Amino acid sequence: MAAPTYTLPPLPYAYNALEPVISQQIMELHHKKHHQTYVNNLNQALSSQAKALQANDVPQLISIQQKIKFNGGGHINHSLFWKNLTPPGSAESNIDTAPTLKQAIINRWGSEKNFTDAFNAALLGIQGSGWGWLVSNGPNGKLDITTTKDQDPVTAPDVPIFGVDMWEHAYYLQYQNDKGSYVNGIWKVINWTVAENRYKNGVEGSAIMKAAI
Repeated sequence: MAAPTYTLPPLPYAYNALEPVISQQIMELHHKKHHQTYVNNLNQALSSQAKALQANDVPQLISIQQKIKFNGGGHINHSLFWKNLTPPGSAESNIDTAPTLKQAIINRWGSEKNFTDAFNAALLGIQGSGWGWLVSNGPNGKLDITTTKDQDPVTAPDVPIFGVDMWEHAYYLQYQNDKGSYVNGIWKVINWTVAENRYKNGVEGSAIMKAAI
């Protein structure tokens, strides 16, 4: 059986659309170079896995799993990330476009500020590379803030509502070591319309892209 092949998804906006929060230079490098590399490496690993399965090469199958996890997670996480961003000042960047989620956030943390303060603290507390996530334990479920290491994706039963990339390639060219400014700015480009839909309906898809649709 042939291995599935994945492709780089297009951005839902122009490369300069998130300025001044995220520069065009960062977006182009992040999408065209970093995400493309995850896709390329994932496809290569899946092809190697298919050959190892056909040959019943168990040691090879075991050795490939980390490559699939890392690059598959990178593909999923970035596919989610692009869609949960929107140009600053757009209608979707207003939390009022997510009334159900907004109320759930207030119920969980007491206020929007308490929530963003807690999320920011989680992001800035990541040691090394990783992601910060708002997740729910199912459609319209209990909300929580979590982090994942490197390119580990959010896994069931949690549903990723939105994620923030805290790898240096996501901010360093623009913010250098000032992670705080990147974290504070990201709230201006969160797509609350997408977040509301994920909260109410979950995410759909198949195989390795289950969380990225």
